[in-house]
Amino acid sequence: MAAYYKSKLDEERCILVGVIPSGGSEWETKDHLFELAQLAYTAGAKPVDQVVQARNRLDPAYFIGRGKARELASALEEKKCQLAIFDDDLSPAQVKNLENLTDVKIIDRSALILDIFALHAKSKEARTQVELAQLNYLLPRLTRQWTHLSRQVGGIGTKGPGETQLETDRRLVRTRIDLLKEELKKIEKQRATQRKMRSSIFKAALVGYTNVGKSTLMKQVTGADVVIENQLFATLDATTRRLNLGPGVEILISDTVGFIRKLPTHLIASFKSTLEEVVNTDLLIHVVDVSSPSFKEHIQTVSSVLKDLKVGDKPQMLVFNKVDLIDNPALLRDLEETYPDSVFISASRAIHIKEFTTQLTKLVENYFVEKTLVIDQKDYDIVNYLHQNGTVLLVHYDQNLVFFKVKMENFKMEKLIRDKRVKIGKMPSKKVNNQ
Repeated sequence: MAAYYKSKLDEERCILVGVIPSGGSEWETKDHLFELAQLAYTAGAKPVDQVVQARNRLDPAYFIGRGKARELASALEEKKCQLAIFDDDLSPAQVKNLENLTDVKIIDRSALILDIFALHAKSKEARTQVELAQLNYLLPRLTRQWTHLSRQVGGIGTKGPGETQLETDRRLVRTRIDLLKEELKKIEKQRATQRKMRSSIFKAALVGYTNVGKSTLMKQVTGADVVIENQLFATLDATTRRLNLGPGVEILISDTVGFIRKLPTHLIASFKSTLEEVVNTDLLIHVVDVSSPSFKEHIQTVSSVLKDLKVGDKPQMLVFNKVDLIDNPALLRDLEETYPDSVFISASRAIHIKEFTTQLTKLVENYFVEKTLVIDQKDYDIVNYLHQNGTVLLVHYDQNLVFFKVKMENFKMEKLIRDKRVKIGKMPSKKVNNQ
């Protein structure tokens, strides 16, 4: 039921509508509309024109002014369009007024993104999250679904059937929302169990603006069979794989849903369980499409979303992708000076992937420590802990004692040496056997 209220945008001709706010620039608004066009193409619509208006204050009835709305209606009729897409969220009243005036379907940015989510939702979790977001979006807009009843006669005598049907619909939607929330709670419990099982290993998450190449990078370094398409929001489900970075350094790396500017907060809330892969990670690998003219704004957008998720202070690794598309070497030199600890790669062409894994290994190894531990042979539980949670590099037996040279994450080592049965020692120089 993920696409229960999904718009049918297949091959629909549309006009994109944007507003230049007070203090904003026409260039910025047109850049936003370029991204909106990409979203529209991804959903199956065909943008044929744009309408842009500068406004100091948004019109509460039509978002754009009534005069501009009439211009939009004429353009829609002239270009034989069935749809207008606004780059900002509209109120239910604004949608109603615009549809009455233009006689075509009006959708806003949130509705368009939800439509794409519904197209790309594959797993049960993603479909559940999409449907929940769709129904939460629909609920305050239900009133306009039944305006035809009041048009039939109008006034006294027409309220009963309309209100009865409307309240029935509202109850059905609210009931469905409650069921979906319960379903997501079950999924979150399953995820919590999975995370608990993986709590003993270092975790990294690929984050970034949508369509920057996170999935391609994931496939390059892990061989994971992930969806790779030149589309916005091609990935909705988090994919997690193991990545071996060398002796004693194995991590989990996750590919996550891409972010986007003007991402409504209710969509973030609906995808809470998916984004928990970001929340519960040790390192954020921020991937940036350096070939995009708006990459600096994309960096700010991602940083803002991470801040909203309360993970902005987590350790980060900045990766500039798609360097093969850059013709200006000076740009890359400037970025290297501005971001000295960043890495420049092309995931699709496997350029500098070795540099990426080397830098990643250095960052991860800061969380690992190597020590020689001395324990009694009879303490089998500690021996098992060493093998399960770290890498035993060397071992030496001396009567009833065993010397282990071990590499493991710092917090696990600290937990281990708090056990009074464990002593920190020095590996004997003789009779050392490789494990």
